[in-house]
Amino acid sequence: MRICITISYNGTTYLGSQAQKETSNTIFNQIENIFNKINIDSKPHASSRTDKGVHATGQTFHIDIPKYWSDLEKLKETLNKMLPKSIYIKKIIKVQKDFHARYEAKSRVYRYIIKKAKPNPFENDLVSFYQDINFEKIQKNIKLFDGKFDFVNFMKTGSEVNSTVREIYKTHAYKHKDFIVLYFEANGFLRTQIRFMVGALLSLDDTQIKEQLSSKKIHKIKPAKANGLYLAKIKY
Repeated sequence: MRICITISYNGTTYLGSQAQKETSNTIFNQIENIFNKINIDSKPHASSRTDKGVHATGQTFHIDIPKYWSDLEKLKETLNKMLPKSIYIKKIIKVQKDFHARYEAKSRVYRYIIKKAKPNPFENDLVSFYQDINFEKIQKNIKLFDGKFDFVNFMKTGSEVNSTVREIYKTHAYKHKDFIVLYFEANGFLRTQIRFMVGALLSLDDTQIKEQLSSKKIHKIKPAKANGLYLAKIKY
């Protein structure tokens, strides 16, 4: 029986989400370990990957489980009792046997959270602090990323991909209480792409961003910090 699981996690202490052979300190290494303890040895297939220090409120993955785990609510409770407190199972649903969490995703939504204040020890792991920031400028310039572009100048070097073209369906910048939230929805993102886009919004003007997107002129961009980034939702 194939199921799709929605999870949230605090990625602060993890070396990314993808399972690795060299370490057990990733989100899916932890998840696979717990499944093995309840005699489910199938591999989970995630909808997306997140880097070291990045969080999620709506990551999804599919996995095949034995039919005796037909009580999905009980499975959810069992997993949540066994998982580290930094990882939480939000929802489990039964899906078609050919469902694939990654390939059937129509879009991925990320949010980047900024606080215009001095850092504090209670939020440092979960929010990026920037004291010198122009919200109106960011709110205007974030719309420059809407559309289909070659984001080769907004990715981590050394990444191996078939294409660096991505289509961003929607961007939005808004305030929520004391926070500035940057919203990005696309068919997919390159490695560290969103952090480079946020870095561009924080350091470049509109002309420079257009030049970077068109490769007419390359500007040095420092990627925004990982701790402000959240994989918010996978849309199917």
